[in-house]
Amino acid sequence: MPHFDLKAIIEAVGYVGIFFIVFAESGLFFGFFLPGDSLLFTAGFLASTGLFDIWLLMLLCVVAAVSGDSVGYAFGRRFGRKLYERPDSRWFKRKHLLTAETFYEKHGGKTIILARFLPLIRTFAPIVAGAANMHYRRFVMYNVVGGVLWGAGVTFAGYVLGATIPDVDRYLIPIILLIVVISVLPSAWHVWNEHGEEILEYLRTRRKAKSGSAGAPADQPLAVSTATPVSSAKAPAPDRSTTGHG
Repeated sequence: MPHFDLKAIIEAVGYVGIFFIVFAESGLFFGFFLPGDSLLFTAGFLASTGLFDIWLLMLLCVVAAVSGDSVGYAFGRRFGRKLYERPDSRWFKRKHLLTAETFYEKHGGKTIILARFLPLIRTFAPIVAGAANMHYRRFVMYNVVGGVLWGAGVTFAGYVLGATIPDVDRYLIPIILLIVVISVLPSAWHVWNEHGEEILEYLRTRRKAKSGSAGAPADQPLAVSTATPVSSAKAPAPDRSTTGHG
């Protein structure tokens, strides 16, 4: 989403809109496409211009993040493994749930903190934790820590940058693009660790297929024979001038 659109949306929706976007992206499975990191950073930047009160903004973002994760946890606890049998739809992708589950199996409860900074995994991590019957008190501890680090931390980073760098609005496009890249890198690295060999094997197979088709001889046109087929040639008539008479 271009920064000027995001900036205009944030200015239009205000505190309430920011709260519900962060809430949805934190624990509702259809919120995985929302721009969490860039939203928080841009909102913090706008707070440095006086549009928002930074302390109220950070509080709202933390509450939205923590409550969103709590709803996701309850959803996973309620429906459990049935979620893994749910077919893909426009708002639900099973592969994202499986990716979050793999991450959870590797990192345990810390996933609730680490996933805050990982798009897609961030949305599905609390759902997986609920489906795995993670102890609620343990979940709440990780949830609050992650919510503060992400909700307040990223927002405050945008505020500090906007307040300290002169004319920072000129650099907002590359800054937000950098944030998007940085936020995607951990997820890309995780996918590479899990499926790197499969990706390499797929690329090798494609390369071999291309080189094989390039080295194959071109089809030769069929030669057209000008000879008259034997079956269609007329047999010569017998020479009766040399035939003897009885």
